[in-house]
Amino acid sequence: MVEPRKKIRIGDLLVQNQVITDDQLMTALREQKNTGRKLGRTLIDLGYIDEDNLLNFLSRQLAIPFVQLRHFQFNNELIKKLPETQARRFRAIVLSEQSGELLVGMTDPMDIFAYDELVRILKQPVKQAVVRESELLTTLDLVYRRTDEIASLAEELEDELGEDAFDLADLSAETDVNEAPVVKLLQTLFEDAVQSRSSDIHIEPDENVVRIRQRIDGVLHEHVMKEKRISSALVLRLKLMAGLNISEKRMPQDGRFNIRVKGRSIDVRMSTMPVQFGETVVMRLLDQSEGSLDLASTGMPARLLERFRRLIQRPHGMILVTGPTGSGKTTTLYGALSELNRPEVKIITAEDPVEYRLPRITQVQVNPKIGLDFASILRASLRQDPDIILVGEMRDQETVEIGLRAAMTGHLVLSTLHTNDSIGSAMRLMDMGAEPFLVASSLVAVVAQRLIRRVCDNCKAPYTPTQQEQIWLQATLAPEGESLDGHFVHGRGCYQCGNTGYRGRIGVHELLELDEKMLDALRRSDASGFARAARQSPYYRPLESCALDYAREGVTTLAEVARVSASIENDVFTDDAVV
Repeated sequence: MVEPRKKIRIGDLLVQNQVITDDQLMTALREQKNTGRKLGRTLIDLGYIDEDNLLNFLSRQLAIPFVQLRHFQFNNELIKKLPETQARRFRAIVLSEQSGELLVGMTDPMDIFAYDELVRILKQPVKQAVVRESELLTTLDLVYRRTDEIASLAEELEDELGEDAFDLADLSAETDVNEAPVVKLLQTLFEDAVQSRSSDIHIEPDENVVRIRQRIDGVLHEHVMKEKRISSALVLRLKLMAGLNISEKRMPQDGRFNIRVKGRSIDVRMSTMPVQFGETVVMRLLDQSEGSLDLASTGMPARLLERFRRLIQRPHGMILVTGPTGSGKTTTLYGALSELNRPEVKIITAEDPVEYRLPRITQVQVNPKIGLDFASILRASLRQDPDIILVGEMRDQETVEIGLRAAMTGHLVLSTLHTNDSIGSAMRLMDMGAEPFLVASSLVAVVAQRLIRRVCDNCKAPYTPTQQEQIWLQATLAPEGESLDGHFVHGRGCYQCGNTGYRGRIGVHELLELDEKMLDALRRSDASGFARAARQSPYYRPLESCALDYAREGVTTLAEVARVSASIENDVFTDDAVV
């Protein structure tokens, strides 16, 4: 039997212990009456007491532990004992269990009503701990994933479809949009994706199951559901949302729509494709509420960023950003446009698709069905008196030649190219049919980039390179005269990073500015001479060197460096080296 708690007034305790004055307490009580917030939070907001000092004071006075959630290892089974709704309502989370007693972290352990309700819900003796409110709210978003809710809604939708429910179009038209399980399922799916920082959602029908996969920090995480027939209902609803042809199931379709999730505006770029067991859908999630993109957030080192900013201020010439799909090329270009976007500058873009909508910039969506391709948009743009032109991608000879001539005749042209590094980009343009003199006259610089995963700050730990890694570091760094020392780390895995050891990504870059030696090699179509001149440039540092810098600074792991370094043999990094 749990004894009832006696009511303790936190304000009186703070005054008695001379932590605050009577006048400060009265001011806080008046402010609390106006705002309705907790007294402790009011005292913190007024600056009368620091949050950590308040929590440590409560810990001492109530003889309960002060737990820092950032470093706590959670048990998912224990967490589920308290439903998410009540966890958020009472600002509480189940931390551990010992001898049948649950340790529950609370932001306000003096809230007797919340304590009594928790005891009633959990049906076990409860011991309190005090936790930071900011850490608790972040933790709740991380530990209460929506996978169980998604599975439950999938079962509900499967039951509603019934054995004979093949005409999903009729189902969509007749069902109340606010109550339909398919709508609830999609809403929960999007909420879970935003909560877990997913960049893409994949819906893939298989013979007996439906796979929903989310790409988090560049890696796919899979959730398998046995209700295979819900796939058609999901695809149908998504097609309606994107304004696509719901009766066309034999051809790929592309569309987009906007949704609001947790108060954030999410632009969804959607692609469908017919496969063996139905249609697969891939959705790219673009958060429009994050504000304007800027170059400082791309991860470019300070010296490289300074040089790139100087380059994009040139009045004419072509600057290319290269890398594979998903390497952040578009983000870098949008960051450049954000800095160049001024009232006195006319900017036109040709994109496929338009990912972020930018004010004052004329953005044109490519539409091959009506002949509106990059080349035609580029030709029309030159008659619109632009100062700067962004071409989404150099795809063919016509686009390359028009872009190079535009760069040669007084326009700054920004574009992307799919090559592995910056050195191969110039030769790639000539392989596509551009004349060597045209490339040499117009190309100013090439940026190559990749995205690597950051080590999770919450579970970061020192790491000693293996013997093979040390040999590789010696071979890579010693010839350049660089120190082999570094603060190498790895991630042990925790709840914040989903036990991956990584959380978030950062860009690694190499910048190649063309000088006279390189231009001379281009005019002669001398690929080896161009590469040799590029590597001898005093400002050139390859991608793997940038990635290694981050590894030595403790931002990423040596295993991530292996992913961007083509010169490293696969067996250099053993399984023990990979988190």
